[in-house]
Amino acid sequence: MARKNSVPYLLGTSFYRMAYVEFGNPAAPAVVCVHGLTRNGRDFDPLAAFLAEKFHVICPDLPGRGLSEWLPDGKLYQPASYVVALGHLLAAINKPVMWVGTSLGGICGMMVAAAGHTPVTRMVLNDIGPFIPEAALRRIRDYMMGAPPRFESMRALEAHLRNVHAPFGRLTDAQWYHLAKFSARNVLDVEHGGAFALHYDPKIIEPIRDNEPQAVDMWAVWELINVPVLTVRGESSDLLLPETFARMQEEGSETLVVRDAGHAPALMDEGSMSAVAEFLEG
Repeated sequence: MARKNSVPYLLGTSFYRMAYVEFGNPAAPAVVCVHGLTRNGRDFDPLAAFLAEKFHVICPDLPGRGLSEWLPDGKLYQPASYVVALGHLLAAINKPVMWVGTSLGGICGMMVAAAGHTPVTRMVLNDIGPFIPEAALRRIRDYMMGAPPRFESMRALEAHLRNVHAPFGRLTDAQWYHLAKFSARNVLDVEHGGAFALHYDPKIIEPIRDNEPQAVDMWAVWELINVPVLTVRGESSDLLLPETFARMQEEGSETLVVRDAGHAPALMDEGSMSAVAEFLEG
């Protein structure tokens, strides 16, 4: 069962709170699972429950998402800010951790794993690597800017998620409902109509909207990572390109391809969860 908690972190001149849920025995080896750009920590509920018998699994909501506090300025929604918040979480955990990062969560994971005296001992990168092509970033910007501000029902919100996140793979109706349940926040907005909105601060789009997308090259960061890595790629991913995936494998990463998925595999199927568990167990 998920246990809710939060950790304070200092960003600039103010303290904020980052929410997280945890599963398993706190005395067990720790696994931190960090979600993608518009998602939240509850995406990992199935994986966390799968791992909970052997691991202490901690799944944060990045700043501005889920139950975490919103930031006052959209320009603060950058990977450097998330790493600050995650650094406070790691300090609170205060022991070595393994890392599972989907997309943005993997970018943060690479930054943390490359740091001196990192507590990260093993890392799973879910459909993310040291190179992100411009075209994929444009696609992400477009679907975020096209998201309806309000939904009249949970059914409408779930239909939106099924459309924009179809590359997550073959999810069951129950899994789509789970994602929708934790992707919704109640709103009362007579002007725009609708009773639900997506569960993130609309300002998270600002850094993406206000800057022309450009390819991201993090190979210099990748070269500083000295822990075992498992890289997961959705078979049709436009973000983790085959040539990037191949280079990561050549440079020592274990690899897994998830069929019938793109960016990014949901890690809710038995095969993916078993592969992640086997890698974390070493």
